[in-house]
Amino acid sequence: MKTTDIIEINIGSLFEKIASVIEEARRRASTAINLSEVYAKFNVGRYIVEDEQGGKERAAYGKQVLEQLSKKIEERFGEGWSVDTLKRCRKFYSIYSTPAIGATVLHQLETTTDFMNSGNTVAQIQEASAEPHKFVLSWSHYLVLMRIKDANARSFYEIECAKQNWSIRWLQRQVNSSLYERLALSKDKDEVIRLATEGQVVEKPADIIKNPITLEFLGLRPEAAYSESKLENAIISKLQQFLLELGKGFLFETRQKRFTFDEENFYVDLVFYNRLLQCYVLIDLKIDKLTHQDLGQMQMYVNYYDRHVRREWEKPTIGILLCKEKKDALIKLTLPEDANIYATEYALYLPDKNELQSRLKEWIEEFDQEEND
Repeated sequence: MKTTDIIEINIGSLFEKIASVIEEARRRASTAINLSEVYAKFNVGRYIVEDEQGGKERAAYGKQVLEQLSKKIEERFGEGWSVDTLKRCRKFYSIYSTPAIGATVLHQLETTTDFMNSGNTVAQIQEASAEPHKFVLSWSHYLVLMRIKDANARSFYEIECAKQNWSIRWLQRQVNSSLYERLALSKDKDEVIRLATEGQVVEKPADIIKNPITLEFLGLRPEAAYSESKLENAIISKLQQFLLELGKGFLFETRQKRFTFDEENFYVDLVFYNRLLQCYVLIDLKIDKLTHQDLGQMQMYVNYYDRHVRREWEKPTIGILLCKEKKDALIKLTLPEDANIYATEYALYLPDKNELQSRLKEWIEEFDQEEND
């Protein structure tokens, strides 16, 4: 019997399984996010993987199976089921067929988010699918997530995307800007693990710090000369993107906030309020290397807000110096240990992801070595 005949005989059962999945998904009209499509493609991938694992002889002509399968599906359901799409379904199942790192958080999101499909809850759809993962995003979001090789980073982005309702474009931007690595480098080892299982949790001032802050959306060229005023104006013109880059809970209050002390006027570049931490966040912009004078000035700003602006029930004011370059040794020597002031560098271009990943790996290895010593 010819190979093509064998394929034709064996493809019938696989096709009918996949056809039933697609037909069921089409009966469920989507609302905000078409979760039916996500679960359908997960199950399409499952059937393909199970079919491929059915015998060694199938692996030899797997490509031909997908080609014929694609043709039969598109004949019944129309375009959108190319060989590439079927391969993505297969990869999707391979990645998400094991329990999610952040399964608990995803389950909570599943039960609290109004993702309904024709009166069917996500749990009902999942029960029919019998898969271990809780899907809460669109298929287009998962296409972006599948490109992330590191499972911890992928889990972090999935949780944050669901929590903060990121668009596909912003998810791609956050991945490209290495948000996971930038946050991880600002935390200890236990908190890095927590990023993967819970996403970014804001409980204390250090939780809102990332290094560097990436400002590629401002459109300023790193090699061009610009003033602090021009940097501030650029941030204000892209305030929505800047708030998203700052992270959770930030509300903009004002710019160039003036206060007078001893008959002298002082100006805070940017004033925000973080509703999660319930405190003011003052940001001062520095286009050069950070100096001890800059740190002292910010300490004065924070003291003023704590003594004359902050209400009794609010938490202590946070000061952030956004600078082009900083030296950690200088910061530690200048500020008291309990100072609520942080310095973080900014970049006008997307960071090198490989470099950040290498730095994170080295940092974790150093931490492990210190624990073992």
